[in-house]
Amino acid sequence: RLSRGLAPALGYLGSRQKHSLPDLPYDYGALEPHINAEIMQLHHSKHHAAYVNNLNVTEEKYQEALAKGDVTAQIALQPALKFNGGGHINHSIFWTNLSPNGGGEPKGELLEAIKRDFGSFEKFKEKLTAASVGVQGSGWGWLGFNKERGQLQIAACPNQDPLQGTTGLIPLLGIDVWEHAYYLQYKNVRPDYLKAIWNIINWENVTERYMACKK
Repeated sequence: RLSRGLAPALGYLGSRQKHSLPDLPYDYGALEPHINAEIMQLHHSKHHAAYVNNLNVTEEKYQEALAKGDVTAQIALQPALKFNGGGHINHSIFWTNLSPNGGGEPKGELLEAIKRDFGSFEKFKEKLTAASVGVQGSGWGWLGFNKERGQLQIAACPNQDPLQGTTGLIPLLGIDVWEHAYYLQYKNVRPDYLKAIWNIINWENVTERYMACKK
């Protein structure tokens, strides 16, 4: 089950409603000096917008294929649906996972769960950073919730593969390690970008996601 606020990002193939680019909850320059305004503007208004547009085009073609009963066409559209749909889902989570007032540590139940499942907050940070640094090419590092086990889990996904749709884990915190997320500022030094991003993690948002999926 999707937590509150995530369902609209997915949409439904049966509906005629088009997906739209969500507004950022802060200005493009609000995350400086950790992520500069130029990166944020390009990332949101160009990259995320392209996933949204291509998702709408793909869903339209999928609707036609469904109406015709053309299973071959439906199968051929699956990669585009996964890539653009995943890109839209992932970025819609990512923007809310960041905040100019972020950083520090989570509090309450989330912090307790992190300590329980990873030993300490520092160990968790190290593990998620390592998973994100280790993504070959493009992809994402994630903190997810395994509903069956009632545990937090770290995972890495290639390209725009959405966490829940490909692993079953419920996404709580995503770190985008596509080069377009950091290259203009950090060049090819991904570890420096990952070090900086901890200063702008919106732990309130991550906690809300955790509490919602525990219900």
